[in-house]
Amino acid sequence: MTARVGRRALLAGGAAALAAPAVARGTPVQRWRMVTSWPRDLPGPGVAAKRLARRIEALSGGRIQVEVYGAGELVPAFEVLDAVARGVVEIGHSAAVFWTGKSRAAAFFTAFPYGLTPLEHMAWIEHGGGQELYDALYAEFGVKPFPAGNTGMSMGGWFKREIQSKDDLRGLRWRMPGLGGLLYRPLGVVQVSLAPGEILPALQSGAVDAAEFAAPASDLALGFHKVARYYYYPGVHEPNGSSEALVRLDLWEALEPELKAAVREACRAENAFALAESERRNAAALRTLTERHGVRLRRFPQDVLAATRAIARDLLAEFAREEGISGRIARSYQAMLEELGAWPKVARASFLEARSGA
Repeated sequence: MTARVGRRALLAGGAAALAAPAVARGTPVQRWRMVTSWPRDLPGPGVAAKRLARRIEALSGGRIQVEVYGAGELVPAFEVLDAVARGVVEIGHSAAVFWTGKSRAAAFFTAFPYGLTPLEHMAWIEHGGGQELYDALYAEFGVKPFPAGNTGMSMGGWFKREIQSKDDLRGLRWRMPGLGGLLYRPLGVVQVSLAPGEILPALQSGAVDAAEFAAPASDLALGFHKVARYYYYPGVHEPNGSSEALVRLDLWEALEPELKAAVREACRAENAFALAESERRNAAALRTLTERHGVRLRRFPQDVLAATRAIARDLLAEFAREEGISGRIARSYQAMLEELGAWPKVARASFLEARSGA
């Protein structure tokens, strides 16, 4: 065997070991069911959920086996948190923005309007006390949460007609979960909450006039461009695209330390990997939408941005005045925004302007 062939064999063997970890005879195997809020294999969060399952299996040495179910296969998209909390399943994959009906502050763990971008959000979770607050909020539901995927910065949404001023938003039925409704409601928007797989039929039937979901890669896969031709940016309502893994709390607490570490690090790895993947896939999908499908890319008018920026500022201040866990989360999030200060503008915004020649 040549050295090159030998190296290839070693690499192949390593890959096989990662894909199908060996379990020592007599070692107990836990079999977890993962329910998700995503259509099966949806680019972005659906793929991340499946990849997370494989990471948990690999890092646990095969001691935790995870079977993944798409939205509606075991439970509806918006019942993932309840299914984990009630012990119907062991783990879920969803997004915190879907749980604002249970706690408005849950949305902070996906995004807050005009708030932290993906890297900034990771800094808050990992180094600014965000994870501890995340744990405290979800403990009320009997769940242990982790960031576990990211679709990147969101787009503003899909519209059937152009938006030339904030007056054009009045009366629009707009699919938008979470705090996005609070951001746009003062402008006369009617917020509609729909699971991802229900958005396209609603656009086709006229049940909604506009819709937002995530970023170009996922939006392209869901086919919104077939009905709505105007694609608006920036997605000020959701500057971060975190999804989350939800583990039943009593199950989590009973895990051995090495299995806890396996689950935790699998989530961290998927969170970073998915964000990097999204950056590339979103760029490619945006080109496909505009160049192949004729989607009309538009920036929100200045009066829309000025109005929503002021609303977001007041909304964050309102949250920060609340008592209990909601106020603690908002004040911590606000402190991270203040701590970052001018750095994002000095480092990233100015570099991007210089790189583009703007």
